[in-house]
Amino acid sequence: MIQITDTQKIGVGFAAFGVTFIFLGVILFFDKGLLAIGNILFLAGLAFVVGLERTFRFFFQRHKWKGSGAFFGGILTVLLGWPLIGMCVEVYGFVILFSGFFPVAVNFLRRMPVIGQLLNLPFISGLLPPDSSS
Repeated sequence: MIQITDTQKIGVGFAAFGVTFIFLGVILFFDKGLLAIGNILFLAGLAFVVGLERTFRFFFQRHKWKGSGAFFGGILTVLLGWPLIGMCVEVYGFVILFSGFFPVAVNFLRRMPVIGQLLNLPFISGLLPPDSSS
């Protein structure tokens, strides 16, 4: 079994609060204060869970510079007071950074009872990457 340290538990809490603040910021018409706090908490949570060195190595790999630049540029744009533009740029960077992880996540979700049945419906499965387990 995998041991989870206290630092990682704190990181999960930070990341969860970060996602919650970002969600509330979007729901409340792109409130820049909530979005800024959410972004900072999410990044802090990521650093606590994975570790500072691994987080730094992930964001600053040569082939991920474009995604990292867009992601951090979006965060900076939100902090400077343009939340809608910043969130669009940030989402673009997020998609570029984590595009390699999306097929793995979709295949994991396909194995879950209710969500898997929904993802395997014909009109939805055509939009998603093919199942690699078959």
